[in-house]
Amino acid sequence: MGWSQQELAERIEVTRLTIISIEKERFDPSLPVAFRLAAAFDCSIEELFVPDRT
Repeated sequence: MGWSQQELAERIEVTRLTIISIEKERFDPSLPVAFRLAAAFDCSIEELFVPDRT
């Protein structure tokens, strides 16, 4: 989309550190944040996140 981490964070109402943590797979977002991410990228949650099957 060409957005910076800060721009994405502002669009979905989280901090830039939250975006970094999600990108590095150190943090699983809450369901509301996951929905906002999917809406920002115009896709489904399943397209963004794959559940662990361990």
